[in-house]
Amino acid sequence: MDKGFSEIISLIKQSRSNAIRAINAELIDLYWNIGKYISKKIDLAEWGDSVVLELAKHIQQNEPDIKGFSDKNIWRMKQFYEINKDFPKLSTLLREISWSHNLAIFSRCKSVEEREFYLKLVKQECYSFRELDRQISASLFERTMIGNTKLPTALRETNLNLTNTFKDSYIFEFLSLSESHSERELQRGLIKQLKSFILELGKDFLFIGEEYKLQVGNSDFYIDLLFYHRGLQCLIAFELKADKFKPDHLGQLNFYLEALDRDVRKTNENPSIGILLCKDKDSEVVEYALSRSLSPTMVSEYKTQLPDKKLLQQKLHELFENEPEVE
Repeated sequence: MDKGFSEIISLIKQSRSNAIRAINAELIDLYWNIGKYISKKIDLAEWGDSVVLELAKHIQQNEPDIKGFSDKNIWRMKQFYEINKDFPKLSTLLREISWSHNLAIFSRCKSVEEREFYLKLVKQECYSFRELDRQISASLFERTMIGNTKLPTALRETNLNLTNTFKDSYIFEFLSLSESHSERELQRGLIKQLKSFILELGKDFLFIGEEYKLQVGNSDFYIDLLFYHRGLQCLIAFELKADKFKPDHLGQLNFYLEALDRDVRKTNENPSIGILLCKDKDSEVVEYALSRSLSPTMVSEYKTQLPDKKLLQQKLHELFENEPEVE
């Protein structure tokens, strides 16, 4: 009998979820159509800017039950339509997320590629507004795009779809660490703030454990942090270094990956991947160190403060400019 009750509850919840999605899509359609109407009226010089204020006052005075149509919000609807009207491939995505999420994306993102990135991310990761706001402030788009261009050869050859999975740098501003923090302080902070850490990594990462014990021969070894990635279906080992990257750091991590693949990885899982998180790195030194490495390993740096978005945008622009053209 309990099983039957559970199925009824499931049907109710599914129906409610469907209704919320339908209502949201209708609301986004409404805002789109209002923005379109006003945009065309102004373009045709049938309306001046003052008409929007008059419209807002008219709604407030004559339809007091209709909320959310101040002159500022109506201008946002016009902006929403004008920014997205020439990109039909975004049309479905726009209607699958809330107005507040849409508002954050079109008001803060400068390019169609950046808007598309966050639209897909909100839908995929079910971000709250607060989580989305944090990711935009932390320049997730720029860091992920840079990470895509800097995947080492061994990672590219894994035949896994690694697009948008790893970053060239991670932002841990939520830890409030001092400049002279230790690796142990970094590890404890990440575990204590695990929810924020997984938000920064991506929600496909599942935490397995800290100081994960590996037994090789008669010796014990410990991986700083071990995760599993649902999409890639593999173990992800994080090794933490509270100083600048050194080539010999890779030997330890490569050893951990070999032990994981031999003794921990299941037959249906892909080879393990290692992420070396350093406080700082010289990109040329990293490139040399990884050039002959056969292990799927990536070296990323972490920052304890939010990055300068303009500097990251410039760095991303330079990377794309310097990419060789495909003939």
